[in-house]
Order: sequence, then structure tokens, then C-alpha cells
Amino acid sequence: MAADPSDPGAAGSSPSGELSSAAAGGAAFFDLDRTLMEGSSAFQFGRASYRAGLLSRRQLAADAWANVRFRLHGSTDEDTSALRDRISASLKGTRVREVERLGADVLAGILPRLYPKMLAVAHEHQDAGRRTFIVTAAPHELAEMLAHVLAFDGAIGSRIAEARDGVYTGRPGSVFAYREGKARAIRQLAVREGIDLGASYAYSDSESDLPMLRAVGHPVAVNPDHELGRVAREEGWEILRFERLGRRLKTVAALAIATAAGGIGTAAVAARPEPRLRRPHPLHAPSGRRSRTSMRPMLRRLSV
Repeated sequence: MAADPSDPGAAGSSPSGELSSAAAGGAAFFDLDRTLMEGSSAFQFGRASYRAGLLSRRQLAADAWANVRFRLHGSTDEDTSALRDRISASLKGTRVREVERLGADVLAGILPRLYPKMLAVAHEHQDAGRRTFIVTAAPHELAEMLAHVLAFDGAIGSRIAEARDGVYTGRPGSVFAYREGKARAIRQLAVREGIDLGASYAYSDSESDLPMLRAVGHPVAVNPDHELGRVAREEGWEILRFERLGRRLKTVAALAIATAAGGIGTAAVAARPEPRLRRPHPLHAPSGRRSRTSMRPMLRRLSV
């Protein structure tokens, strides 16, 4: 059963090399978006909501663009808070059961986008005796389902939207696993489960997760945003990179520029006017019948 940070009674080395065999009561905590998976789980939730008639085409397009920006640059506090408020407001009047039914569709969008190497890292931790947990600002129900499917030991997520009598009210929920909220939830889980945080690992892509990363003895930056990358380098943390969208866009841009430059060059050559042929001066004319004939009067005058 996955750990729920809102329920006080709930249970809940280098990944590129060989993990220590002495787990010493440690655990491994994994952020979800841009850490375990490409892009944003919220976008996959939006796609499933659109197919179920709970989200407009316009909002889906906005979510798609936000997902691209997130993959390239990471998130900000403002973006995250705005996303939470938008989701909770959009669910007003929706039955909780309708959203729960989206679970399979959301997972179908997430599973193909998981980083195989990160799953291998999680399995290495488990084989070394460490428990593994997903820790995300995404809805707790989604995190719990994904943890179950991936055979993780538990999950910590947010209560994104408030619900009463099985219907969402449109107001944000009571638990937001973000920034210090993640670190607090991990500490609470460690106390309940007897986890040694000093012997634990944490993986994340975002500067907003610095409290979580600093709560453990072995922080690892995965596809880090600019600020987290800077901190990781200064503090000597391990850095892993799996996100490929930025490199793909750079390649496409380079090809587009090269193609455009080639097209411009070709057009310039095609547009260049044909050079006008100048009639040669008799003295500079090449040898030939016409030239010899034209020079005879001049030679005759010079010989007189």
C-alpha cells in the first residue's frame, strides 16, 4: 500500500555504477515529471480529461505548449501553483468517480514515457534493500496507481482538489507535495517507517525540490533545470541526463538553418544577372579570321 502524507498512520550510490550492498535502512525517493518520465504527467491527465469530455480543446492545446516549455526549461513556483488552481477549478461539480476512471488512460500515456534507465536505478535500489517511493506534486491517487504498477513500495502525492460527498468543490485540496511540502512528507514517512534519511537517495529535476534533495544523504540531479544544475555542480552531486527534446529541437533548428541558407544561396545565384558580353578591342581580340582582317588597315598605316 502506498504512503499517504495526509494520513499520519499510513504505511508507506551512483545509479550508473554498483549500489552499496549495505542499504542500512535507507530508501530511494523519485520525483515523477522529468525525472522518472519524459515531460509532465499533468499533460497526460489533460489528454485523458479531454477524451472524456472534461477538458476543452483550447485548454488541451495550452497544456500541450506548457508541456513543451516544461520539458525544455522545467517548472516555476508560479506555473505549479497556477496548474493546481486550474485543475481544481476545472473539476468543480465533477464526480470523484469520473476522475478515478481516467486512471487507466492517464497511465497509458505515462508508461511509454518512463525512462528505462531510471527504472533500472529503482530496481538496483530495491535489490540493495532500499524501499522506493514516488514523491510528486501530481495527484496522490495517480502516484499511488503508478507506484503499484511499477512495483514501487509507495507514493507521496498531492490532494489537488477538495471533494465533498463524492463531488469536487473547485477549491484546492489540503495537501500539496511541493517544495518544502515534499521534504516534510518524506520526514514524516521516515519517522513512521524507520527510514534512515542519511542513508537514503533522492532524485529530481527541479530547483523546487532542493528541500527534498537536501533531506537525504545522497541527492542526485536528473535532467536538472539551470539552477539545480548549478547547485549540483557546486556541491558535487551526481547529475544524470535523459531528456532529449532540447537536443532534438537544436538538431531540427540547425537543419532548418542549413536548408534555409542553402536555399538563399541557390536563389542568389539564380537571381544574379547574366554578365554582358563586351565586344573585344581589336588589339585585345583573340586570333581569328575576323580579327586579322580588322587589323590589316592599321598595320598597313603603321608600315608607311
